[in-house]
Order: sequence, then structure tokens, then C-alpha cells
Amino acid sequence: MRHLVDELLGVARSTPDVVALRWFGGRDGGRVREEVTFGGLAERVERTAAGLRAQGLEPGDRVLFSIRPRPEGVVLCLAVLRAGGAVVFVDPGSTPELFAARIAAARPRWAATEALLYAASSGPLRGIARARGLLLPDYGRLPVRHLYTGPWLPGVPRGARRVARLGVPGPSRAPEEVAEVDREALVVFTSGTTSDPKAVVHTVRTLGGMLDLFAQVGELKPGQRAHTDQMFLGLPAIMAGGTWEIPARAPKDAPDAFARGVAGADSSFLVPADVTALLDVLEAGHGTEDTGAAASAAGPAVLAVGAAPVTVALLERGRRVLPGTRWLAVYGATEILPAAVTSADEKIAAAAAGDLVGRPLGGIGVRIDTAAREAVDQVDPKDVVDPDERGVGELVLTGPSLMAGYLSDLDAGGARAIEHRTGDLAYQDAEGRIVLVGRNRDMIIRGTVNIYPGLFEPRLRELPGVADAVLVGVPVPDGDERVVLVVTAEGATAAGGTRDAGAAPVVRAGTELARAVTDQVGQVLDHGALPDLVVEATHVPVAGRSRKPDRRALVDLVSPLAGTVRA
Repeated sequence: MRHLVDELLGVARSTPDVVALRWFGGRDGGRVREEVTFGGLAERVERTAAGLRAQGLEPGDRVLFSIRPRPEGVVLCLAVLRAGGAVVFVDPGSTPELFAARIAAARPRWAATEALLYAASSGPLRGIARARGLLLPDYGRLPVRHLYTGPWLPGVPRGARRVARLGVPGPSRAPEEVAEVDREALVVFTSGTTSDPKAVVHTVRTLGGMLDLFAQVGELKPGQRAHTDQMFLGLPAIMAGGTWEIPARAPKDAPDAFARGVAGADSSFLVPADVTALLDVLEAGHGTEDTGAAASAAGPAVLAVGAAPVTVALLERGRRVLPGTRWLAVYGATEILPAAVTSADEKIAAAAAGDLVGRPLGGIGVRIDTAAREAVDQVDPKDVVDPDERGVGELVLTGPSLMAGYLSDLDAGGARAIEHRTGDLAYQDAEGRIVLVGRNRDMIIRGTVNIYPGLFEPRLRELPGVADAVLVGVPVPDGDERVVLVVTAEGATAAGGTRDAGAAPVVRAGTELARAVTDQVGQVLDHGALPDLVVEATHVPVAGRSRKPDRRALVDLVSPLAGTVRA
């Protein structure tokens, strides 16, 4: 297998003058700020990789990466891989405690950061950021070698090197040992706590497999335009010989500009929350030249939606607002992405049978482990009448994009992953399509953050006055979930309720206990797991032989209250 950067260089040799990257800017996001041809991209990647090695980057070094999709960031990301390093993604918006725990787990030798982030976390803008509620970690004090993009700003640490000035002209092919395809290439933190941060590790091989699978999703071809801020569609687009168009800002931050840019593109990839923002402006008559009815709105030829659950309601709305766009729903996990895809038409037509996520992509292996079906009592009867008859079990996946493993396991000398147990309860229909009917383990997805209640509930039960605590996710139409914390009182009855476990629980917001817990959760939960709402219940309903909390029943009970939560 060739290194993915070698694949890119092959494209560059055959089409050196074709535009590979097009970055938009300007106040309205409609001005082309920078274009990079394939020849220019290849030269910059090689030169930057040589510069990184000259500065001391060694094969296996981890580089903390906090740069938004920009040509300079794309070049640096590819150059790190070319030089044999690994890119580590850590959300700077996580709490300082969680950020520190993740840094300690990843042990990066380098940090690549935008100058603006240094200024906001270490420089004169730190006070402004804090005043706006942004408790950014102090990047400038990290004990690593520093790289920065953009013009120098106060806060950039002494000795940091500007990425654009790295290297010397001319190609400098990496040694064979540096280009090893089974070397660590990507580390992504997905969840976990300050005491046990969880990160997925991909190698050059599995990252290449991921990009190949995404090329199947978008049906990417030479000469096509992919308009997206998501690297997992942008990189496959340029690998296929197309142009990756990078919007000036994230779609949710500037949906009008994104709507104008994506109109007429060949493909795009969005998370569900961004789709909602796009459809909002289109229905309002903005983001298009014609400010009249939304029916005149133009979109891309293909729009893939993923990285969070994709609901039928969202696809129905998308199909109504952009009827000329082919809507696709992508299923996968950070551990193996993407795994399956289905069209909006297929998913909507099959809604009565469960949550259709589609046919496995080429190379993806599927196994339904019926012996691991622990939570069939949580399956909605409307989704599947007889789990045994349908062969419902835990969905287990293999394939070319399967992670190498989890960071803590691999660093401890553990074996590499041979499959991924998704935690989803599913079956395959007569056509081989995967249909989800529930979860075999508890997980909430808010935005692109996975929240595992079992990691946090023990801490919550230790709060003063709390007897029991359960976190549940309440679905909203765009596929996102609102996080609701349900607590019960210690040695007391919830206001206006009863403690009769045989009766349906009474759930109330705004009680004295709920207010007290709301004030304290920030002390025991990571920022990404903070609840949108805290409610008090008379008791927690249980279900099944294991007598575990009946989370489905709790979702039904708290949904009316969660309707008042912020969007």
C-alpha cells in the first residue's frame, strides 16, 4: 500500500496546474482568498516536511494540532504525516482540567497552533476570551516545540516557528522508514474523563482506508468541486483529482455564506446541526441570489450528512428545501469511519422498520453478535416486533478504516484492534442493509461529542442530597440530543411526588435539589458532558432482568420539560 501523501504527489504530477485548494474569505465569505494548485501543494508539503525534519521532528513524534481548515493547515497536516509524525486533535474548548489530562495522555512533542489562539490563550486577548466564557488552556506554556500559522501576534511563545517559513525549496523524499504505512498517523480524543481520557488511534494505512471509503460516499471524480470544512471529504476530493473548496467560516457560524458557496458544488459533507443552520437560511430566503421562495434555492449535487445520528425528519426537510440535491446519510464511528451509507429516499421509505443506516461500503465487514444483546428490553417495540426473529444483536464492524486501537491500550503495549463493537443493536435485512433498533450500551451524542453516562453518574451520585443520578439524551428533530440529568433526593420525597416504586415517577424541574445540583455539576463534570437541564424525580424506573435504569422511559418523561432547554 502506498502512503497517502505519495498518492497525492502522483495526482500532482499528472495535473500540476489544476486547482487543488480554494479558500474563501472576505466579509461576506464570497471572495476567493487563496488558491493552491496540485503542483504548488505538492511542493509546499515536501518543503514543509523537510523543514520539520530539519527542526528535529522524528518519526513517531506527536503534534498537537489546533488549526482550522486553511491551505496552510492542510499543508502542515500532510507534511507532518510525510515526515513520519502523528497529528493529535484535542478540543481547545474543553475544560482546562480535561485538556491537561488529554495532553498528559498524548504526550506530544510539538504543538501547531494558530497565532490567534496563542493570543487568546496566553497573550493580551486572554482577558477578553475569559470575559466571554472561553476558558482556554495556556498554549504558550506547554512544554513542547511550537509551530504557528498566520502572522505573529503577542502570546506566540519565544522560539516558535512560523509554518510558512519552514523548509527549503526543492523535493526531499522521506526515508522509507518514515513512510511506513502502519505508523501512527492520527490521534482523536472522543470522550472520557480527566482520570481516563479516551482517544482513537489511526495509522497511515487506516487513515488511507478512511479516505478511500469517503471517496465511495461522495462518488468523487477528477475535476469536481467539494465545498466543505470537513477534512474527511476535502482530502478524498483532492486525492481524486478534484478541488476542495474551503468556506471562510464554519457553516453554523456563517450559514448565509456557506449557502452561497455550496450552491452548484458537486459534493459537500455536513454534520446535522450544520444542515439545520443551512436549511434555516434557505427557508428564510437568504444565502441565494433569489431572495424569494426557498423552492428556488440551489444546493450541491450530493450532500452527505454524518458524524452524528441523521434523522428522517432532517432528511425530509432537506429534500423539501433542496429537491435537486441527492441527500445521503453516513453511518460510522471515529473507530471505523465511514461504514455504511443510504440515500434519503431509502431511509425515509424504511422508517417503519427501524433506523436504516444503509448498505456497508466496499470492504466493510459486518457481524451481528446476538449473544451480546444485553439491552433488548430497551428496544422500542415499534422498531422491531421480534428481536429474535430478526436476528437483532450488537453490530460489530471490520474494514480498511478500522482504528489501530485506543491510545491508552496501545501505549501500554496492548494488541491492535481486530474489530469494533459499536454498541448499537441492529439487524441486516434481506438486502444486506443495516437497520439500527437501539443501543447495547448507553451513549448520548450532542453535537459531535460522545457522552458516556456510566463515566459520570458515579460522580453525580456523590453530590450532597443526591440518592441516584441518571443522564439521558432527549432527541431533537435535527438528530442532536439535549442532555438531561435526572436526580432523586436522598432520604426525602421529590416535591409533590410519591416514592411508590410501582407508580410512574413524577419528574419536576426547578426544585430545590435540581437548582442545587445545577450549581454544582460544573465541579464534577467535564464541560462537554454538562447537562442542558437538571430535573428531580420521585424515583428512577427500571427495566429488564438486570433492573437497570429504564432510560427510554425517562426520556419520555423528561421530553416535555426539555422542550424549554436552549437549542
